[in-house]
Amino acid sequence: MTSRIRDIAGRDAAGRGDATGRPAARFTAFGLAAEAEPLAPGLHLVATPIGNLKDISFRALGTLAAADAILAEDTRVTKTLLAHYGITTPLLAYHEHNAAQMRPRVLARLKAGEALALVSDAGTPLVSDPGYKLVEAVLAEGISVTTVPGPSAVLTALVVSGLPTDRFFFEGFLPAKSAARRARLAEIGAIPGTLVFFESPRRLAEMLADAAAVLGERPAAVARELTKLYETVRRGSLAALAAEYGAEAPPKGEIVVLIGPQPVDAERHSEADVEHMLKEALSGHSLKDAVALVAGATGLPKREVYQRALRLGEADT
Repeated sequence: MTSRIRDIAGRDAAGRGDATGRPAARFTAFGLAAEAEPLAPGLHLVATPIGNLKDISFRALGTLAAADAILAEDTRVTKTLLAHYGITTPLLAYHEHNAAQMRPRVLARLKAGEALALVSDAGTPLVSDPGYKLVEAVLAEGISVTTVPGPSAVLTALVVSGLPTDRFFFEGFLPAKSAARRARLAEIGAIPGTLVFFESPRRLAEMLADAAAVLGERPAAVARELTKLYETVRRGSLAALAAEYGAEAPPKGEIVVLIGPQPVDAERHSEADVEHMLKEALSGHSLKDAVALVAGATGLPKREVYQRALRLGEADT
């Protein structure tokens, strides 16, 4: 699918109108009107800006303009984007609360030969939104699925963080409660790559404090309002960032937290260190959670920490 750039009067470079005589899908960008060619039937996954409305491709605009309908996580958010580019394609709400009811209707339209676009509120669809099950269902029916790549908060934050980019692990949102959050951090703490999280502003300080307690001294970054007017990226150790945000009012906007990998030259913990950490962890957690916490903090294999915990329990009986 391509778009043919036209002037505001609706003429192409040769002064012609639409050769087919049918109404053409159009959008307007940077003072120019563009005419989108018809889309192939199927589901089109379209990445949209994470903040700055200029961060969208002509292919994405053409796809949104030419689609029979656009499935949007929040139609109010997507309506703003469409209005900015003069796109009038009908919108349908598709989100976690109505996905089960909407999926059969979407499949029926696709089976009838329509071209539908799927967008999230911002960024690339299927990343922290309910689109995965729809794609799974569409593919199971043998219907075409294609993607129009573009903005991603995960990758944008990663490349600006100053942390290693060769390997990374995207966790999404951590559990809201501290105990569960610490347990999950311990489970993924030994992954040899940068850890990437989404977090709500009101939980940011607590999340950073838990991460510092579980993962220890690691480099980290907090990216806020990426690509927007008040974009900020704070970099420092987990402990320093936890202290900074703990002393301030919760920030506003979208938050991405990045934590660097465990240093490869980190010192091995002594038997006494591990025993002390296990005793502290077992005083407030189950055996499973205590093992996960200590394994994440020390980088030791869970099986080894588990055996040490068992020996510790035998010694106390």
